[in-house]
Amino acid sequence: MGWAIALHGGAGDIPHSLPPDRRLPREAGLRHCLDVGIAALKAHKYPLDVVELVVFAYITVRELENYPHFNAGKGSVLTSSGTVEMEASIMDGKSKKCGAVSGLSTVVNAVSLARLVMEKTPHIYLGFHGAEAFAREQGVETADPSYFITPENIERLKQAQDANRVQIDYTQPVQKEAKDAAATIPNGDSQIGTVGCVVVDSEGNLASATSTGGLVNKMAGRIGDSPIIGAGTYANHLCAVSATGKGEAMIRGTVARDVAAVMEFKGLSLKEAAAYVIDQVPPGNAGLVAVSSTGEIATVFNTTGMFRACASEDGYSEVAIWDSPL
Repeated sequence: MGWAIALHGGAGDIPHSLPPDRRLPREAGLRHCLDVGIAALKAHKYPLDVVELVVFAYITVRELENYPHFNAGKGSVLTSSGTVEMEASIMDGKSKKCGAVSGLSTVVNAVSLARLVMEKTPHIYLGFHGAEAFAREQGVETADPSYFITPENIERLKQAQDANRVQIDYTQPVQKEAKDAAATIPNGDSQIGTVGCVVVDSEGNLASATSTGGLVNKMAGRIGDSPIIGAGTYANHLCAVSATGKGEAMIRGTVARDVAAVMEFKGLSLKEAAAYVIDQVPPGNAGLVAVSSTGEIATVFNTTGMFRACASEDGYSEVAIWDSPL
């Protein structure tokens, strides 16, 4: 048994031709966050109790949210109305305490608010105006909605609207006419991707957190899997899971919870359970990262790729996009 950590930066149709200027910032972001997690675990900065472990997971996802190259916090994708509606959740495996938020347009780090919902309210889930009001009450950092909107995601919304579709993370745009090519983002990349983190400490305590801006061109008010406990995020005494991809598919499949359930009721290992669950989701829709109470790591996806990073106490470390490590 030993500590382990895994992060994801979104799954989807990530082209192998993704140029360095699009790939390297995300790789650097994941490496940085992985280093933050490794350093904290090695230094034993967090007591082996439930609350501190959850805080650790939340801080790691906050680091990812602050990179505009991922679809969470600054850089979140836009709704069909051209607005940002961010969502997040966090869960502690030992106590099963959890918190979730959605419909945020001004909160800089949605997962920090999800943690406050868990700790400071009798509820699990707050959304939209109620969540924004709670953020103001708690003194959470906020910004004008324009802070979260990038030129890349304005262009991405236009592409999705022109194609009349809602798009999963990294889906390549459909160009209606060749003359539009100059206006598109290289290789169909839109600098988006849900972010998530799962952690287990050396005592087997687990935590999970997930944060996203949702789908490109989603209807205003749409809620995905990221803030739904059991769909995009789950942690118990066996494992911690954070999912990414098309939220509707994850919700239908209760993907995050099913990994734990398959481990418990089928007696499968974490890797076997994760592979089994993702195999039940239609191809091109899902990915997840997970850790078990014994320090096992699973990173599974049925999309072209998934931005991910992981490490364990035995010295294993990886940052990857496709089937092979970078």
